[in-house]
Amino acid sequence: MTMTGGVGPSSRVLFDGSRENWREPGRPRPVRVYVWEPEGPAAGTVVVSHGTGGSGADMGWLAAPLRAAGFRAVALDHHGNNHVDGYEPEGFVHVWERPRDVSFVLGALGAEGPLGPVGVAGFSAGGYTGAATAGARLDTGVLEAVLAEEVPLPAVPEFPGLLEALRAKRPGEPLPAAAGADLTDSRVRAVFQVAPGMGRLVTPESLAGIRVPVGVRWAGADDICPYDLDIRPYLEHVPTADGVSVGPAVRHDDFFADEPADPTARVRAGADAAAFFTEHLG
Repeated sequence: MTMTGGVGPSSRVLFDGSRENWREPGRPRPVRVYVWEPEGPAAGTVVVSHGTGGSGADMGWLAAPLRAAGFRAVALDHHGNNHVDGYEPEGFVHVWERPRDVSFVLGALGAEGPLGPVGVAGFSAGGYTGAATAGARLDTGVLEAVLAEEVPLPAVPEFPGLLEALRAKRPGEPLPAAAGADLTDSRVRAVFQVAPGMGRLVTPESLAGIRVPVGVRWAGADDICPYDLDIRPYLEHVPTADGVSVGPAVRHDDFFADEPADPTARVRAGADAAAFFTEHLG
């Protein structure tokens, strides 16, 4: 395990031999984890999922408040979709592998010691990741229409030409059965979403079946995960969902930009996440 010093995270790479490595065929899927340990005994474990093209290393704004509240915060690097190891087209399209990363890591860490009560927090695509561990399922009909370019692909500025790259790498490959699978993880007791994405791609029926508490925070000026397309489905269909806007002028990139227009947005969202998990996992 590599220590980063101070109260920052330790990091290591876990390998899931049951799933494919998109960059190095024949090798197991890598999942890098960053762990922020609390000063005393952990009140529970919260897995943190980054946004599209990001990294668990960037999620300190969400993990550090969780650590300060007494939780063990475990952020992930999703294979093929993180800027540390580089991008693969499957990492952006095969989003159902994200919640499987969460379950894999929970299993690996649980084999090493008690997890305590478990929650999942996520930003952007990570918000979908959390919802999927609680029962959200992708609409395969919509996914197939997106892949066929019958429905516009949501903006992916990190990977121009995404669909062309996927078709070149996997010509004629049908949508895997796992795409629409139920990826619920019974260990997850609460989910917190920040500017969640992919609300337009999940089925209302699956959202209606979610029973764990779901907290939602969104950015009022978000043009990457707009309220009507991506936020409203979670709020309207998840019976346990509750949330508020972090501000009418807050943008999506205020949660990750080096010089955000509103530097308080991520601070307030992180504090809200800590309070949410203290209430629901404490």
